[in-house]
Amino acid sequence: MNRWGRLIAAVIAMTMIANLQYAWTLFVRPIMGATGWKLSQVQLGFTLFIIFETWMMPLSGWFMDKFGPRLFTTVAGVLCGVGWAGMGRATTLMQLYVLYSIAGFGAALVYCGATTVGLKWFPDKLGFASGLIAAGFGSGALMFVPIMAYVIRVQNYRAAFLYTGIAEGLVVFCAAQFLINPDPNDPQIAGKKGKSRFKLRSGAEQFTSLEMLRTPQFYVLYAIMLLMGVGGLMATAQAASVAETLGIGRAALTAAVTINLLANGGGRIFWGWVSDHIGRERTMIIAFMLQGFVLLSVLRVGRGSPIGFIVCLALVFFTYGEIYAIFPASSADFFGGRNASSNYSLIYSSKGVASILAGWLAARMFETTGTWTVVFYGSSALAFLAALIACGLIAMPVPTKHRQESPAVPAIKSVEP
Repeated sequence: MNRWGRLIAAVIAMTMIANLQYAWTLFVRPIMGATGWKLSQVQLGFTLFIIFETWMMPLSGWFMDKFGPRLFTTVAGVLCGVGWAGMGRATTLMQLYVLYSIAGFGAALVYCGATTVGLKWFPDKLGFASGLIAAGFGSGALMFVPIMAYVIRVQNYRAAFLYTGIAEGLVVFCAAQFLINPDPNDPQIAGKKGKSRFKLRSGAEQFTSLEMLRTPQFYVLYAIMLLMGVGGLMATAQAASVAETLGIGRAALTAAVTINLLANGGGRIFWGWVSDHIGRERTMIIAFMLQGFVLLSVLRVGRGSPIGFIVCLALVFFTYGEIYAIFPASSADFFGGRNASSNYSLIYSSKGVASILAGWLAARMFETTGTWTVVFYGSSALAFLAALIACGLIAMPVPTKHRQESPAVPAIKSVEP
């Protein structure tokens, strides 16, 4: 199979796990209604899912760099299917947390395996390939959302968990059989390099993860991704609760979730392609500034206006999802592609920290204040701060592992009188 076939398999795998994150908001209110649990209690499950999805990736990335993604992604299909389907049978909060965490670990393996394919098979199209794979995760729930909404309405949320969990587990299992690491001498990838009229970073040395952790570039990338992750994850987890507060009906919410997925996936492909042509940092600055402005608009334009709510929320997702296209490519730009899976996995773990702010803490702030103002305005401020830091990232050079030694100065011999 050629590299494009493997890319398609990676996108399919990512598509099948997308509902674990992006369809979750449809289940929050039904779960609360059936169990009596509070919003912050239910959203702690989302936070745990993201933590397991992100903080388990560095270890899985190291294994995939060494042994390839096929085996681990195969196991992931089982974990995702069992975790998501089992949540429909959860009768206690602890059961919900454990099952969602299992699904999160499975999602980490799928995400890492699929990203490995893009970074290692497409050195000449890093932004585009990463964007396409990330779009599978960003838009994949599109096919599930109408089905889930229908099943929840005519049956219950438990049945929706069960049916989609079984389907996604089986498809991921099959797609995993086509995910392998390439031979560096494969003519499909040997000698390929991206081109741009702007200067893209190139010639990066091959850093291991431990070596990368000793560079300031890693911590700058980590901080930017953390700041930008809060607003998008908050919108993902809290969309249903925000809609209820703003007076938006169920039909408009379902339409918003559907369009959000299109905007999320389309944004990842678009911004990934843009970054291949104008550079990663310039793309970050533009997208992050836009994200800050659209987060401010949701509460103002969306209040009582279904169309305004749908449009503003879609723009939030269009300007948020690009971090999952740009940062895998930026990681390879700075630290090389040989250990791309484990290196990007460490940067991606920032999403777990962001989920604590966007899931549980955002819900607690709403319960305390009765309004989403602080949450949205705070997220907007973080996006503007990320854009400011990205301006400084432009000036940062590609890191090197060894400093060049200065030429030895010949010793001056003393002359005896």
